[in-house]
Amino acid sequence: MSEFDLIRQFFTHPHRHTVLGVGDDAALIQPRPGKVIAVSSDMLVAGRHFFPDTDPYRLGRKTLAVNLSDMAAMGAEPRWATLSIAMPSADTQWLQPFAQGFFDEAQVHDVDWVGGDTTSGPLNLSVTIMGEISADQAMRRDAAKLGDDIWVSGTIGDAAMGLAVLKNQVRFGSEDQDYCVRRLEQPTARVDLGLQLAGLAHSAIDLSDGLMADLGHILKASGMGADLYLAQLPMSAALKNCPYPAQVSEVMLSGGDDYELCFTASADSEEAINEAARVAHTPVIKIGKVVSTLGLRVIDANGNLVIAKRRGFDHFAQQSAQQQ
Repeated sequence: MSEFDLIRQFFTHPHRHTVLGVGDDAALIQPRPGKVIAVSSDMLVAGRHFFPDTDPYRLGRKTLAVNLSDMAAMGAEPRWATLSIAMPSADTQWLQPFAQGFFDEAQVHDVDWVGGDTTSGPLNLSVTIMGEISADQAMRRDAAKLGDDIWVSGTIGDAAMGLAVLKNQVRFGSEDQDYCVRRLEQPTARVDLGLQLAGLAHSAIDLSDGLMADLGHILKASGMGADLYLAQLPMSAALKNCPYPAQVSEVMLSGGDDYELCFTASADSEEAINEAARVAHTPVIKIGKVVSTLGLRVIDANGNLVIAKRRGFDHFAQQSAQQQ
């Protein structure tokens, strides 16, 4: 199939809020009055971010979900996305479920696909997503304030444990293993929560590289430090059943790919935060406090400092066998 046949067969869908979509040299989009456009790009590379034999439907959903998560972390409403694919061959049996997954995810969040590119090469998936937000409501990394509570959504560490399962590094109950692998291969973008938090939370980030690493980005940008309480980190039933407690602690602190939201908000906003979470049907929990002393301290239930073996994922560190 030609490049244009592929686009026509698998990626041409009706637009809901786009002035001019696929088929021209550029798409035309128009933000609503009073809004600014938030833009983010992510690339997923086979063998680095996902295994080449990952279920293509799940991969299609994840390809968009990781970008939706960036919109959620800003408090932006996702509206438009581009998708560019490099692939070894025009494998229609792979493309059909992949495209179905991508557009199923897009439909959930009312996102228009407005263009992209296809080319021959090693499997590589690149998305640029655009959303809308009022400029004064964006949750920026540099906006954490002294005394803020630190919150996180959902549960953390599941995806990293799922990676360990796929790499045959751990073995435990099959249902729990399957849960962790699903969390790795098909994460949930917390878009509804992000929209509810916009204008309420001070700063936010999505957890792609691990809690310590990503929270560290907020602290560095804000010129603050934090105390993080290990006993308060939200753990799934699957991780509670895992017979490797040391590894569970490590993946919860340093494991990536959960795409939960970590955010800070003033201590007097607790009731409003819980109401926002209820409306978004997303659990949240306080896990720490923003402090003036620079650096991130992890404190266990006995008040002792915890020394983590690593802080999170780094693409250019000497960890070629590790995936995000």
